Amino acid sequence: MSQQKKYIFEVEEGKEGSDGKPSVGPVYRSIFAKDGFPEPIEGMDSCWDVFRMSVEKYPNNPMLGRREIVDGKPGKYIWQTYQQVYDIVIKLGNSLRSCGVKEEAKCGIYGANSPEWIISMEACNAHGLYCVPLYDTLGAGAVEFIITHSEVSVVFVEEKKIPELFKTCPNSTEYMKTVVSFGGVKPEQKEEAENFGLVVYAWDEFLKLGEGKQYDLPIKKKSDICTIMYTSGTTGDPKGVMISNESIVTLIAGVIRLLKSANEALSVKDVYLSYLPLAHIFDRVIEECFIQHGAAIGFWRGDVKLLIEDLDELKPTIFCAVPRVLDRVYSGLQQKLAAGGFLKKFLFDSAFSHKFGYMKKGQSHVEASPLSDKLVFSKVKQGLGGNVRIILSGAAPLASHVESFLRVVACCHVLQGYGLTESCAGTFVSLPDRLDMLGTVGPPVPNVDIRLESVPEMEYDALASTPRGEICIRGKTLFSGYYKREDLTKEVLIDGWLHTGDVGEWQPNGSMKIIDRKKNIFKLSQGEYVAVENLENIYGEAQAVDSVWVYGNSFESFLVAVANPNQHILEKWAAENGVSGDYSALCQNAKAKEFILGELVKMGKEKKMKGFEIIKAVHLDPVPFDMERDLLTPTFKKKRPQLLKHYQNVIDEMYKTTNASLASRQ
Repeated sequence: MSQQKKYIFEVEEGKEGSDGKPSVGPVYRSIFAKDGFPEPIEGMDSCWDVFRMSVEKYPNNPMLGRREIVDGKPGKYIWQTYQQVYDIVIKLGNSLRSCGVKEEAKCGIYGANSPEWIISMEACNAHGLYCVPLYDTLGAGAVEFIITHSEVSVVFVEEKKIPELFKTCPNSTEYMKTVVSFGGVKPEQKEEAENFGLVVYAWDEFLKLGEGKQYDLPIKKKSDICTIMYTSGTTGDPKGVMISNESIVTLIAGVIRLLKSANEALSVKDVYLSYLPLAHIFDRVIEECFIQHGAAIGFWRGDVKLLIEDLDELKPTIFCAVPRVLDRVYSGLQQKLAAGGFLKKFLFDSAFSHKFGYMKKGQSHVEASPLSDKLVFSKVKQGLGGNVRIILSGAAPLASHVESFLRVVACCHVLQGYGLTESCAGTFVSLPDRLDMLGTVGPPVPNVDIRLESVPEMEYDALASTPRGEICIRGKTLFSGYYKREDLTKEVLIDGWLHTGDVGEWQPNGSMKIIDRKKNIFKLSQGEYVAVENLENIYGEAQAVDSVWVYGNSFESFLVAVANPNQHILEKWAAENGVSGDYSALCQNAKAKEFILGELVKMGKEKKMKGFEIIKAVHLDPVPFDMERDLLTPTFKKKRPQLLKHYQNVIDEMYKTTNASLASRQ
């Protein structure tokens, strides 16, 4: 890479491959780790220590808050202090132990973010239990699979999720023996639980079990596993990612170093809105960072339509989001501008150009145009509560036009990050007021080593003048392996390096740009993984198609497809429905497309696909995918980059038309 890089430095030289192995690029670190990686805070060896030390330091600080509901209407946030939360955690831990739950037992947590979720997690941390988040977006049967695979013995569950949890019975009851509701339990649910051999408790009822009892807390080590987080597999079953105490406390140390170096350190005055799923590593580690600083965490009401209201009431200082949420913010602002008339739009555009121009010259967002901020953009800031100083986007790529727009109008830093569950979330993050990082995920955080490994079959060279290759990560934030899947662990963890499967390109300044995916699995804009080969196998079972190619990307929230219809079935359908034309003409017919799409959707629903796996539009090609057009390999595997190139115009049109149709229904 050129000598222009500012934000990273070279640790080890790259080297050419031998024996047919790919070449590897140089190893780089964050410039903030020039004098070595930051060490975790002294005495902080576990997630329990993160919480315990904050309770000792900030006992009366507000920790967990939820909105008070008065006569069915939401009011102000009501807070529990660090000491109050600690007292409940100790009671809950005593109750768990009184039920015979022992160290290293697996404890499931199933439900939306809430104070009880965090309290349950901290009780697990206190007693050395493995916290196992349960969530149903991994597909039909995922909750049952996670309970049985990880051998969960006790489950904390949101009250309204109890019926879903009971659907896993009786298969799950080989391991699951105790269920604790975050709220109440209906008499018929108690009866149903007894039939399954389960004991089910209401929250207050369970807390009483530990009254008058005291259990010593086990000594926790850095190497102990604190959580098993299940994530999508490429073919079927979810994978249990084992994360140690060391991974999380190391990440916290890196975040502290990074934010201090960028003059944006967290403090006790910071406030966070908890709405991204705690079942995912992104939100889990963010909340651990807030707890470490004695800061406040307020919970949303669980409805995306009410998110702005919750923001307005809580007034958070840090707002974490997935691109889909920020896309909604962007679209909403654009609609308001369009409805506001010519003059309003002209003034807005003029202020935008003025401020953006000065930011391009290197001025901070605060200095670029204070007058524009005060007169024009302050309303946008107020829309996020008025106090947000950092917006952090993760889980999927944020479109550059949305990122640049928000950097100007939100009157705060807009940062984009990258990480995996396997790397304990944050691995790269862009830096405040660095407009040259637009469209990238920034440099590495200061506690990991990064290198690129060439991918010859995709023509990515880690040693080229513009280095491109698979992103590989080394450091103490990495996971401890996949639970009960040593074979899968060995596939991705090689000689201490995590092979992410994502293809990156080093930028001249030392930031990273994600440009491709090595394997055929990708994320949609809402952060959900899609294992595309698995979907094509399922859709391919529909008799109405001979072959199907499914496409999606991280800037869209849904999938589209190109299909080769079964000529006989399509022509038979046309005859029965009075649709004229030869086979090629039928493939262009809108009603024929609706028919084939309907057959594919029917198959998807039969196979219990998740909502985001159901395709929303299809293009029919009468010519089968072939080698002549370089769309298939000699072994008839799909060449995805070539398929995208060949059908790019078709794909663009499907997204344009479908997005317009979806927007008109809202």
